Amino acid sequence: MGILIKPVVTEKMTIQGEKLNRYGFIVARDANKIEIKNAVEQTYGVSVVDVNTVNYHGKKKSRFTKAGILTGRANHYKKAYVTLASEDKIDFYSNI
Repeated sequence: MGILIKPVVTEKMTIQGEKLNRYGFIVARDANKIEIKNAVEQTYGVSVVDVNTVNYHGKKKSRFTKAGILTGRANHYKKAYVTLASEDKIDFYSNI
């Protein structure tokens, strides 16, 4: 599995991409900022200025069924916010 798992394409991240030139990615949990920076630069051909990371802990989930209560949890994941140089852009919709 690579370092970049998938981009975060939400309304909030789209606004940050337009105004602040910042993009979000779900990344491998053991990846550090230098590895994330190199992966984004190689994948999209842009120059990265800054990388911020956030670790998310999976929430506990439960639901009631005929068989009883099923419990579990959502997966843990790591999110990276990547700020690009002012002249660079990433277009996630170009391959659609």
